This record gives sequence, C-alpha cells and structure tokens, in this order.
Amino acid sequence: MRGMAFLILALAASAAGATHEPWATIRFPQDEDKGWWDADWWERGRMPVAANHAVRTRTASYRSGDVEVPVEIFTPGKFPVVVFLHGRRGLDELTRLVPLRLAARGFTVVAPDLYSGRFIESMPVRHDAALEDDAALAIDFALSLPEARGQAKTCVVSHTRGGYYSLKALVSKGRQAKTACYVSYYPHWQHPEAPEAMQVYQYAPEVDELQVPVLVFLGEHEQYQRVRPILSGIDSLKKKKRDARVIVYPGVGRGFDFRPPEVRTLADDMAAQDSLLRAAAFIRAHLGYK
Repeated sequence: MRGMAFLILALAASAAGATHEPWATIRFPQDEDKGWWDADWWERGRMPVAANHAVRTRTASYRSGDVEVPVEIFTPGKFPVVVFLHGRRGLDELTRLVPLRLAARGFTVVAPDLYSGRFIESMPVRHDAALEDDAALAIDFALSLPEARGQAKTCVVSHTRGGYYSLKALVSKGRQAKTACYVSYYPHWQHPEAPEAMQVYQYAPEVDELQVPVLVFLGEHEQYQRVRPILSGIDSLKKKKRDARVIVYPGVGRGFDFRPPEVRTLADDMAAQDSLLRAAAFIRAHLGYK
C-alpha cells in the first residue's frame, strides 16, 4: 500500500510543471496504451491481495411507506453486512461496480436503488426528502438479513449525494445507534438545494452531530465546490475529538472509483484500489471483524 501511495505521488509530481487542461482531459503515455488495465479487477473486483471472494448477487426489496424500494445484494457468502448508498447518478452499470468490489473484499453489501422505487430519473437536481427515510430503512433492512445474524451494527458506504443521504439517515433519522462507521467518497455534505454560498463555504449542520467513526476519500482535482465543506467538516469533527479522517489522492478528480474506461487513468485506478483496501480495513476494524 505504501508503494501504491508513492507511485500516485510520483505521477502527480511528474506533471507538476506541465500546463494543465481540465483534469478529465489530461492524458499521460500510460493512459494512452493502458498497459496497466486489469479486466479481472474492473469487472469482478479481484485484486492482488489475499481476500478475493467470488460475488453472487440477488435482488430483494423493502417497504418505505407506500413505496417498494428495490435492492441488489452482493454477497460472497456468510460475511458481515454493510450498506452502500449511491449518489446522484443512481445505481447503474458503473456505480454498481463499487458495491461489487467491496463485496469481493469479504462483505455482504446491500445496495438499494433509491431512485427507481420513486420513479426518479438519474441525475436529479432537486432533493426529495423522502429518500432520507428510504436510506434509513436500508440500514434496518440490512440488519434483518440472514447474513447479519448476530450483527448489532452495520457500516454505511456512499459516494456523492449518497453521502448526504447517509448523513441524514444517521443523524436526522436516528440510525447512528445501528451504525458502526461511515465511509464516503467525495460526499455532498450540504443540502443539495442550499444557496451557492452555503454549497461552497459551509457544511450541513448534521455533520457536527456525527458520533460514529468517519472516513472520507477525495481527489485532489475535485472539480466541484465540495472540497472546503468536506475539509472543514472533518476538521470540526476532529476538534470535537471524534474519530474522523480524510484522504486526498493526488492527480485525480471526482469519480475515480467508477470513471469509465475511455477516460480512466492509472492514477484513477490506483486511487480506487488503495481507497477500497483502506475502506475494507476501516470497516472490519469497526465491526470487530478480522
């Protein structure tokens, strides 16, 4: 893992003197020929580490008021249950790779499709508060599964707007007592419809109410105005003596965990793999699972 972090830093340093175009269009030689591409990692979540598990999927659903929320469950067998909450993109062919890869590390991952049950199109601009209840009930549903027998708490993993759904589920909907940790990739830590100044300079007040251990991943070239709220929120939690940390990956921007092949870079892949290993270790530690 140290070697991976070193190479990421080296890649960033090698480009330091270049005149940069927007991060999504920077192309290095290793990204043109993609000699590093590993289909087994991309499609099945397999990595050159000891814990690689074959993952099966099944579908299920749970009720949230009058709505049936569909769920995809990624399971390698009898392993601890965690929840994955998708972001604004929804749960599609790219974002579903995130819970699949986590499951391959040795977890049963419950991934609700928060949008389709309410007929919400991908990439919604408005925030539907009902999704906060749907997200909270996903935690209850996960802990009711046979794989969770004897498991008192779960961990919640999310990215983008899913970070906000997770935040509201834990704090506003009272699920912190059922949650051992919170992991999020470049989370939206502000109400999606808050004014611009609040989006840029402030984090949602619920962040200060987080009591569970927090781990956040962020790319150096995050191209939206979320860096300040995330760093400020983590700093506030640390001042309150909470277990909170953020890891910023040099040379990458948003979506490094699922950016598609045609724009993906070596730095994206290294950040995705490194963050996945760190997230898995963090979850195991807080679930008390070796």
